[in-house]
Amino acid sequence: MRNLTLTLLCALLALSAGCKEKPKTEPSTEPKAAVEPVADTGVAVQTADAKAFLDAYQKDFSELERVQTSSYWKAANSGQKADFDAYAKADLALKKLHSDPGRYAEIKRLLASGKDHPALTRRALEVAKLAFEGNQLPADLLEKMVAQSTEIERLFNTFRAELDGEKLSNNDLLERLSKSNDSTERKRIWEALKAAGAAVAPKLVALAELRNQAAAKLGYKDFWYMRIALQEHDPDRLLALFDKLDELTAGPFKAMKAELDAELAKRFGIQVAQMRPWHYDNPFFQEPPPSDAIDLDVFYKDKTKEDIVALGKAFYADIGLPADDIIARSDFFEREGKDQHAFCITIDRAADVRMLLNIKPTASWMDTMLHETGHAVYYEWTDRALPFNLREAAHIFTTEAVAMLFGALAKNPRWMIDYAGADESKVREKAKAILEQRRREQLIFARWAMVMLHFEKALYENPKRDLNKLWYDTVERYQMLTRPEGRDAPDWAAKPHFTIAPVYYHNYLLGEVFAAQLRAALVTLAGHEGPPCELSYKGRKDFGRFFKEKIFAPGMRQSWPAFVEQATGSALSPDAFASELKPRAE
Repeated sequence: MRNLTLTLLCALLALSAGCKEKPKTEPSTEPKAAVEPVADTGVAVQTADAKAFLDAYQKDFSELERVQTSSYWKAANSGQKADFDAYAKADLALKKLHSDPGRYAEIKRLLASGKDHPALTRRALEVAKLAFEGNQLPADLLEKMVAQSTEIERLFNTFRAELDGEKLSNNDLLERLSKSNDSTERKRIWEALKAAGAAVAPKLVALAELRNQAAAKLGYKDFWYMRIALQEHDPDRLLALFDKLDELTAGPFKAMKAELDAELAKRFGIQVAQMRPWHYDNPFFQEPPPSDAIDLDVFYKDKTKEDIVALGKAFYADIGLPADDIIARSDFFEREGKDQHAFCITIDRAADVRMLLNIKPTASWMDTMLHETGHAVYYEWTDRALPFNLREAAHIFTTEAVAMLFGALAKNPRWMIDYAGADESKVREKAKAILEQRRREQLIFARWAMVMLHFEKALYENPKRDLNKLWYDTVERYQMLTRPEGRDAPDWAAKPHFTIAPVYYHNYLLGEVFAAQLRAALVTLAGHEGPPCELSYKGRKDFGRFFKEKIFAPGMRQSWPAFVEQATGSALSPDAFASELKPRAE
């Protein structure tokens, strides 16, 4: 599915200080931030003040971020404590830059007084304001929040559940769960997977209350509303979009889940009415269990790990988005001490974009290779003539959308035939099962993201409410799961995102929604008459031009709603996503 480790890294770096991957493209056609001739001398002075402020800020920002990203890359590759200490020092320096109250006050003054700033000047100030605003808190409150969050993260990292007298990691428990066909045993394993919740729940509630205090000091109703605003989301618009997604996906999800439950009940030798949360391999039911009808790895098992890199390289070159230079400076294979996951990073928001992966010849790693390269080419072709803090994806969900769109191709029958060299007859024989598993993935994740959005909003509205009951009320409403009888435990608190990426999960689903909208745009561009899943990318250099010109080059020059409408011709809408989720005709 999606690489959440990568996404979290990008999210946390981006939201705390503005870090991300970077670009190279044709020069901007927009007017550059500069003093323009005006009749009113006062306006000219204000504009000159803004330029002087931004020049100094962008210089400091770019220098500090380059140290931060370089040190993170080194630490992720070495695993050495000294390198992580150096990264922590660089990260703190970048945070301190954005906690400067004097600079924050100057940004607000310039925005309030300079109504005639050039468009890019105003936008650079607006984005800077977002970076500063969340850090304008008393030092003692910031320290408490960091300390409490770090303590919870430490508990998650060191917690080992006990099962039959043996302490086991989450990975050990997940492996046991996937192999067990005994309902009683699965329940015990599932409960062990939730055990961390009891250890961290009181601390999470205290942290939520502290975060609400911080939000109140900045003038927000609560922490949820603060985080939404700092991500440039309108809360009413976001909630309305999720309500529409709920309406459009409820029927298809219910029908799909009935089929899935029947399959699983047969496997476990129980009645469908006896299905409980532990009968799904993922403890939060955020992705589908493996399909008995198809194992996608069979189409990649004859590849080497080097072949996976080569396939990704060849595909991007074929559609006019060559990533040769990025691939040459990236690190793709397992090594002692190296980060075990995957991410894409830019060192300087210019020519130095890199990826870190740990590739194996599997469908999942082919997905990850395409996904990470999607992030990379986004930043490779963002307009480098933009002010430094605007050389970014229009929004975190827009870069996720691009990465998700390309990553999903690894599980697409047409792509596997065109690019992976899969046996066409075997692919066509299994095409229905392949596409159905992908549909299940999209539906299940959509409903799970709704749980996260609505539960977290309610959590910050009142952290002292009965959160255990609220969790299962929300799970039953959106995931249509039956809550365990008589269970009153903080199962919700076993999800680390509440600590490490609070009020963030909605961006993943927005990424899927925008990815579907982009696929619809490609269908129109190609004059393709079938469903998006049958669209061939073979030799489509016009697809590459579309992404370069419409998606990558604009960077953050506009707010994301304006960007989406200009790029695709319509506002962000769940219609294309919902259309992809309809059952395919025989």
